[in-house]
Amino acid sequence: MRGMDIVRVVGVAVLVVWAEQAQAADAQKIGVMDQQAVMERSKAGKSALEEIKQYSVTRQKIIDADEQELKDLERTLQESLSKLSEADKQAKQEQFRGKVEAYQRRLQEFNREVQQKQRDMVGEYSKRIGDAAQIVAQNEGYVAIFDKGNEALLRIVLYHHPGLDVTDLVVKEFDRQNK
Repeated sequence: MRGMDIVRVVGVAVLVVWAEQAQAADAQKIGVMDQQAVMERSKAGKSALEEIKQYSVTRQKIIDADEQELKDLERTLQESLSKLSEADKQAKQEQFRGKVEAYQRRLQEFNREVQQKQRDMVGEYSKRIGDAAQIVAQNEGYVAIFDKGNEALLRIVLYHHPGLDVTDLVVKEFDRQNK
C-alpha cells in the first residue's frame, strides 16, 4: 500500500471506531473543517497567502528581467557572429552559455525558495489553525474535529453531513486569535 492509502485506511478506521463509540455513548459531537478554506477566508490566512504571492511575483520579475537580458544578448550575439574571428565567436558563445547556466541556477534557486516559504507557511498555519480548531472543539463540546482535506492533497473525510462542518467557527476563532 502507498503511504496515502495507508493514511486513508487508518483515517476511515478511526472514524468508524469513533462513530461506533458515539452511537454507544450519549451523542458525542464530531465536526469537520476545511483547513484550506480557513486559510483563504481568515484575515491572517489571506494576509499570509498575499505575502507568498507578492514574494513569488517579485522573484518572477527578476527572472523575467534575466530572461529578457538573455534574449537581447542572444540577438546581439547572432548579429555580430559574422563579424567576429573564430576565437572571438567561441569566447562570446561561451560567455552566453555561462549566462544561460547562471539564469537556470537562479531560476531553480528561486523556485526552491518559494516552495520552502510555502512549506514553512503551511506548517506554521496548520498548527495555528489546529489550535483554533481545538478551542472551537472545547467551547462547542466536540470530541473531534477532522480536516476534510481536498482533492489536491489528501482527502480523509469522504462524506459528512453538512451540519458537521465547523469551518466558519474555526475561521472566526482563528481571526480572534490572530488579530
